[in-house]
Amino acid sequence: MTKTNPGRFFEDYAVGQTIRHAVPRTVAEGERALYHALYPARYALYSSDEFAISCGLDGSPMDDLLAFHTVFGKTVPDVSLNAVANLGYAQGRWLLPVWPGDTLRAESQVIGVKQNSNGQSGVVWVRTRGLNQVDEVVLDYVRWVMVRKRDAQAPAPEPVVPNLPPVVAPADLVLPEGLDFSNYDFDLAGEPHRWGDYEIGERIDHVDGVTIEEAEHMLATRLWQNTAKVHFDATNRPDGRRLIYGGHVISLARALSFNGLANAQMVVALNAGAHANPCFAGDTVRAWSEVLDKAATPAPGVAAIRLRLVATKGDSAALALKGEDGKYLPEVLLDLDYWALMPL
Repeated sequence: MTKTNPGRFFEDYAVGQTIRHAVPRTVAEGERALYHALYPARYALYSSDEFAISCGLDGSPMDDLLAFHTVFGKTVPDVSLNAVANLGYAQGRWLLPVWPGDTLRAESQVIGVKQNSNGQSGVVWVRTRGLNQVDEVVLDYVRWVMVRKRDAQAPAPEPVVPNLPPVVAPADLVLPEGLDFSNYDFDLAGEPHRWGDYEIGERIDHVDGVTIEEAEHMLATRLWQNTAKVHFDATNRPDGRRLIYGGHVISLARALSFNGLANAQMVVALNAGAHANPCFAGDTVRAWSEVLDKAATPAPGVAAIRLRLVATKGDSAALALKGEDGKYLPEVLLDLDYWALMPL
């Protein structure tokens, strides 16, 4: 007998299965400092208690993606330890701020399975909820992963592919209680551009780039307690290279988007997302955004803006996403569709 855990394989999942993930995590100012050290994150609401208080909050909450990574990391040993790749996201919503001192845990429900045609792997869809220490749901989202089979001869399950809405409706966005941008300080935020200055269809080259190194990626992956083998074990892939954690690319791209979207202060929904191509150490990540939609909110001075965030390796100035064949261009790393909150 063995007491070690090899992780789940494709045939270990069944639709309707609920998984309570191990090891709750208390997050504090140390996590914030490390997050801001790993990524050039400069959004004022997550950097300054005084700025957040001026916007109607009790203080500066933890970065939205910091909360996402923490919850995501809890799920990895049960969902994607044996993953070939994390494929996409949908229906993500941030429901409550995460504050320093909160303890986060995660639960996932399997909502879909489909074996791949090669018989060696399959795709698993899960809906994950992140909960705090008083069992309030702080965020939930759907993601799907390609997972290896333990036994290629194991029979394929009846395929179940969930029908996922392409976008979170503006009416379903949840805003932090008390949020008020009526007295928003554009000088301290870093840019003068407000919601009305952006047009649907507008594309913004965020100009800056960051070259990824193994050291920072490994620090980030350990910080979020993401134990997926493809990120740690160079012998796990035929090419002998460790994949850069997709969340690392998301946070880098979001931080780079500050240049041009400094007032897109809070991410409140994740409509869709795809890791289009693998990222490796040595790649230089750049980003551009496209304005997809705009919506009013009931909060004073606060509006919502729907953005497509694209991360590329190499030049971002072309602002290109897919080729004539409809497939992602090889230099595209990330295609992320999200709602953010911005002052009117």
